[in-house]
Amino acid sequence: MFVINNYTLAVFLCIVTMLCWGSWANTQKLASKKWGFPLFYWDYTLGVILLSLLFGLTVGSNGDEGQAFLPNLGSASLNAIFYAFLGGVVFNIANLLLVAAIDIAGMAIAFPIGIGIALVLGVIVNYLATPLGDPFLLFIGVGLVTLAIILDALIYKRISKGVATTKGIVISMAAGVLMGFFYRFVAASMSVDFSNPTEGLLTPYSAVFVFSIGIFLSNFVFNTFFMYKPVSGSKVSYKDYFKLGTPKLHLIGILGGVIWCLGFILNMIAAGEAGFAISYGLGQGATMVAAIWGIFIWKEFKGAPKGTNKLIGLMFLLFIAGLSLIIMAKNV
Repeated sequence: MFVINNYTLAVFLCIVTMLCWGSWANTQKLASKKWGFPLFYWDYTLGVILLSLLFGLTVGSNGDEGQAFLPNLGSASLNAIFYAFLGGVVFNIANLLLVAAIDIAGMAIAFPIGIGIALVLGVIVNYLATPLGDPFLLFIGVGLVTLAIILDALIYKRISKGVATTKGIVISMAAGVLMGFFYRFVAASMSVDFSNPTEGLLTPYSAVFVFSIGIFLSNFVFNTFFMYKPVSGSKVSYKDYFKLGTPKLHLIGILGGVIWCLGFILNMIAAGEAGFAISYGLGQGATMVAAIWGIFIWKEFKGAPKGTNKLIGLMFLLFIAGLSLIIMAKNV
C-alpha cells in the first residue's frame, strides 16, 4: 500500500485535507433549494463509501510496504473494526447536529462553537494518546487558529441574521464535543506504524472504509430523524429522494462525499508521519478555506459594514501564523 515517510509530504496532504473539508459544502450550494440537506446527505454518504472503497482497492492494495486492503480487513480484530465503525457513527451525528445548529442559530454562532470545541478537544485527546511533536508550539498554534475561527464568527455576525438561541448553542456544543472525538476513535483502530502494521489493527485505507460504513448505516437512524423531524423547512421522505432527485442532483451529492472523503483519507495517511494531533489540527483549518469560498466566490460579504476587510485580513493572519506553528511543532 502507499505509505509516506516524508514530513513535508505529510504537511502537503494535510493542506489538501483543509481544501477538501473546507470545500465540500459548496456542492450543497450547487444543489437545488428544493433538494433539502437530508436528501443531499444520502448521496454524500454514498460518495464517502465509494471513494474509500476505490482507494482501498487501488493505492491501498499496491506497493511493497504495509498490508493490502482486503487482507488487512480480513485479519482485523473486532475491537479495531468496532472503533473505526464507532468513529463513523459519532462523526455522522456530529455533522448532522452541526447543520441543525446552523439552521437554528446561524453560522456565526454554530460554526465557531462547534468547530472551535472540536479543534481544541480533538488535538488534546489525540496528542494525549500519541504524543508526537512539541506541545508548546502545537497548542499555541491551535490557540491562534481558534482565535481566527472566533474572528471569522464575528465577521459572519455582521451579515448573519441567525438568532443565538439557547437550543442552538447547546446543539453546537454537542456537535463540537462529538466532532472532537470521532477522529480519536478511528485513530484507535489503526496501527501507529503503517509500514509494519500491528497484527489485528487497521491501515488508514481499511479504517476509513469501515468508518464510511458506520456513517452510512447510522444514517438510517440519524438522518431519518432529520428527514421527518426537520429543525427548519418542510419534512421530506424516502419517496422524495426518488421522486425529486435527478441524476445531476445525485451526482452533486456524491461529489460532495468524494471531496470530503478524499481529505480524510489523505489526512489519515499523513498521520503516520505527522502524528494524529498535528494532522487533525491542520485539517480543521478547513473553516478558513470555507471563509475564502464565502468571501471571494460566493460574495457573502458584499455590502458588509465598514471595517470588515480589516477583520478579514487579521483573521487570515492569525490562521496562517497558527498553521505555521502547528507545522513547526513536529520539526523541533
